[in-house]
Amino acid sequence: MTSPDIRAGVALLIAALSAEGISIIDNIEQIDRGYQNIDQRLRDLGAQIKRIES
Repeated sequence: MTSPDIRAGVALLIAALSAEGISIIDNIEQIDRGYQNIDQRLRDLGAQIKRIES
């Protein structure tokens, strides 16, 4: 999946957290712009999120 903008990116992130299996979201810079450290904050709540540098 590719994040087209901030709000859609977060919607994709929420959908990925609800889905079974592995989800990959590209263009996460869009999400980072609006939600600082969202991956760490969600990990603190128990989400299994890994940031992959390419």
